[in-house]
Amino acid sequence: MRKKLLYIISILLLVIGVGIHNPAYAAGNSNDDMKKAEKSVDKAIELAKKGDLSEAEKTYNEYDKTWREIETGIKNDSAKAYQDIESNMGQVVYAFTLKKQDQVVQALEGLKNVNDKFATGGYPKEKSYKKEDISLDDFIILLQQTKKEINNQNQKEALADIKKASASWLSVEGVVVAQSASVYSDSERDLVKIQAMLSANPPNYKQANETIESMINYLTPLAEKSSYTYWDAAMILIREGLEALLVVIALMSFVQKSGETRGKKWIWSGVLSGFGVSIILALIVKFVISSGAFGNNNALIAGWTGVFAAVMLLYMSYWLHSQSNIADWNRYIREKSQAALSTGKLVSLGVLAFLAVFREGTETVLFYIGMASQIKLQSLLFGFLIGAAILGIIAFLMIYVGLKLPLRPFFMVSSLIVFYLCIKFTGMGIHSLQLAGLIPTTNVESIPSIEFFALYPSWESAIPQMILILVAVAIILVKKFKKQ
Repeated sequence: MRKKLLYIISILLLVIGVGIHNPAYAAGNSNDDMKKAEKSVDKAIELAKKGDLSEAEKTYNEYDKTWREIETGIKNDSAKAYQDIESNMGQVVYAFTLKKQDQVVQALEGLKNVNDKFATGGYPKEKSYKKEDISLDDFIILLQQTKKEINNQNQKEALADIKKASASWLSVEGVVVAQSASVYSDSERDLVKIQAMLSANPPNYKQANETIESMINYLTPLAEKSSYTYWDAAMILIREGLEALLVVIALMSFVQKSGETRGKKWIWSGVLSGFGVSIILALIVKFVISSGAFGNNNALIAGWTGVFAAVMLLYMSYWLHSQSNIADWNRYIREKSQAALSTGKLVSLGVLAFLAVFREGTETVLFYIGMASQIKLQSLLFGFLIGAAILGIIAFLMIYVGLKLPLRPFFMVSSLIVFYLCIKFTGMGIHSLQLAGLIPTTNVESIPSIEFFALYPSWESAIPQMILILVAVAIILVKKFKKQ
C-alpha cells in the first residue's frame, strides 16, 4: 500500500512538473516564459550591433524555436500581444534577408519592445483571437517567413505558412489587382506552384525558394503605394466585369435573334440575382467572417462556379454552332412555333447569366472593399461610374454589331466567343480549386502561363482545356466531312 501511494505521488509530481515546464499547459506563466525567451533577443541585438549578422540570426532562431513552444499561452492571454509579436518577428526575418545591419538592429529592438510590454503586463487580457484582414506589407512578411522555412528545409512549417498565405490572399488581392492585373495573375499562379513544390516527395526546395523570392520582388513595389485614384477603381470594374459582360451580351444577342422576349427577363433576373448575391456575400465576408478566415472558401466558391459555368458555356457554344446553318435554324423556329426557345433553355440562360455575374461580381465587390480605406470616397464612386459607363458603351456596340450581322456569321462569332469563355472559365475554375487545396498541382515548366486564356503551368488545369479544344476541332471536322 505504501509503495502504491509513493508511486501515485511520484506520478502526480511528474505531471505537475510537466505542466510547469511546458508553457502550453501552464497557467499564468506566459510573462515569465517571455522573459526567459527574450534573452535570446538581447543576445542577438548585441551580436547585430557588432556586425556579426550570421551569429545574430542563429541566436534569433533560438528565440523563434522557443516562441513556437510558448505562443499558445501568449495567444490565450492576449490576442493583441500575439499579433504584435508575430508581426515584429516577420520584420526581423525580412531584415535578416536584406542583410543590412541597421535594419536588423532596428527590427530586433522593435521585437524586444513588444516582448517587454507583454512581460510587464502592458497588454490587456483578451483570450479570444480572431485573424483579422492583413495588409500587403503583412502578406509579404508572411512570404518572408515561408522563405525562411524553405531555406531551413522545414517542409511541414513551410507548407503550413504557404497555406496561410493562400488563405490570406483575399485580404490583399484588391490592392494588387488595382495596380497590376499581370502581377495579380502571377501571384495566384505562384501560390499554387509553391504549394505543389513543397507537397512533392521529396520537396523541391530550390524552385520553391526561387518562386517565392520572385513573388516578394514583384509584390514589394506595390506595397509602397498608399493611395489609389479613380482610374484604379474604374479599371477594376472594367477588367473584372468584361468577362461577365461577354457572356450576358452573347445571351442577349441570341434571344434578340430568336425573337423570344421572355429570354431577356430570365437573363436580367440572372444578372440582378448574381449582382445582389455578390454584394451580400462580400459584405458578410468583410464585416462578419473576415477575409482571412474566408480565403479558402472563396477559392472553392470561385472554383466550382467557374467549372459549372464552363460546362454550361460548352453546351451553349455547341448549340450556337449547330444553328449556324440557316435551314437548321428555320426548322428549329418552326418546331417551336411561336415560342422560339423551350422553357428549359430559358431557365439555363438565366442560370448562366447568374453564374457569370456572381463569379466576377463577388471578387469585384471584395476588391472595392479592400481598397476603400486607401482611396477617397468620391474617387471610388467616380471610378465605379466611369467603369460602368465604359462597359455600357461596349455592351451597346456589341449588341448593335451583333444584330446587324447576318444570321450565319452571327452564330459563328457568338459560338467562338462563348467557347473562348468556356476555355477561360475552365482554367480559372480548376486553378481556384488548386488554390483552395482541393485539387493537386503538377507543375510543368514547358506549359506557358497565358492570362488571356487562363492557361497555367500545371497538367490538372491545362489538360481539360486541351481536351475541350481537341473535341471542338473534332466536331468541326466531322461536320465538314459529313457535308462533303
